[in-house]
Amino acid sequence: MAVRNIRQLGDAILTKKCREIKEMTPRIRELIADMKDTMYDANGVGLAAPQVGVLKRVVVIDVGEGPIVLLNPRMLESSGEQTGEEGCLSVPGKYGIVTRPMHVKIEAWDEDMERIVLEGEELLARAICHEMEHLDGHTYVEKAEDGLHDVEEEA
Repeated sequence: MAVRNIRQLGDAILTKKCREIKEMTPRIRELIADMKDTMYDANGVGLAAPQVGVLKRVVVIDVGEGPIVLLNPRMLESSGEQTGEEGCLSVPGKYGIVTRPMHVKIEAWDEDMERIVLEGEELLARAICHEMEHLDGHTYVEKAEDGLHDVEEEA
């Protein structure tokens, strides 16, 4: 497939609400494959469709256990709290301190348009919340508790 350009903070598309996926099409399958390629190429743990310029409710996540594809994700439950560093492929070289739920339960559809219920804790819960916010035109920058910080480059 292909690696797509990642839209950066300040691009108006990142502030827009995405449309639901009504059916699986060859174009949506191509988008999903390209999003996975783009996420892995950028060493990310998640990517939402608006980050590659597409206003569709599509998210890909991989926290080290293989790729997860979520279409039209919807939060069912969240509990607990975790506070930690968070970054974004659309905000390169920066991070902020963000508080998120420790546990989430969501409903979504997979690549076969089958309904799934997914529960996640810790990093997976953080990634799900982060990517779902992109679908509604929000970024973690809005939640950063003490502003943005530069990522220290490793020697």
